[in-house]
Amino acid sequence: MRRDIYITKADGTKELFDPNKLAVSLITSGASKGTAKHIAEHVSKELDDGMSTSMIRDHAFFLLDRMEKPASARYSLKRALAELGPSGFPFEQFVAEIFRARGFHVETNQFIRGHCAEHEVDLVAWNENKLIMTEAKFHNELGLKSDLKVALYVKARFEDLSGFEHFYGKKRKLDEGWLITNTKFTEKAISYAACAGLKIVGWNYPEEDNLHELIVDSGLHPVTSISNLS
Repeated sequence: MRRDIYITKADGTKELFDPNKLAVSLITSGASKGTAKHIAEHVSKELDDGMSTSMIRDHAFFLLDRMEKPASARYSLKRALAELGPSGFPFEQFVAEIFRARGFHVETNQFIRGHCAEHEVDLVAWNENKLIMTEAKFHNELGLKSDLKVALYVKARFEDLSGFEHFYGKKRKLDEGWLITNTKFTEKAISYAACAGLKIVGWNYPEEDNLHELIVDSGLHPVTSISNLS
């Protein structure tokens, strides 16, 4: 009988290793069920108590790269996004390309006058029917999360901008304010955003149209992951 193995997450907390969770993440990245099961079983046999999730991910990626190279590129997306740093500028540009792939016109690093102050907005996207302003919150460390303070700050900025008409394509008011991060949100941030009407998008939040799905659907990949496709 296999003993319980606790692994160390990026934020330092411990979690019971679940091979099914690893297999699901591999399948989500495009690996076949057979390959995902094989890798999860292989990794399970070599685990030591306290091993970091990054070490497990590296080993799984190594095996996946040998067996199904295109799927390994998708599996490495999260890390590739983190390696776009150290500044958040490349991440903002990447998010802009995702919006363009969805049919939006996009401008980045816009200085826009609100009711009480001028604000620098990371990204403005618009089409015929909708005007979206987005704050792109980038983290180099995968264990870091965007918290309630960030959500409150972003919501306040968009509230100040919402009362004015802006000229993007045509004169119109702001329809949606988004907060996008390459990692995760705290539970308090998620709860607040749902109550306040702030659209938040993280690596795996919400269940549909999260950042991972937006990237896969767009067919775009960070520059740091392109080498895995060759």
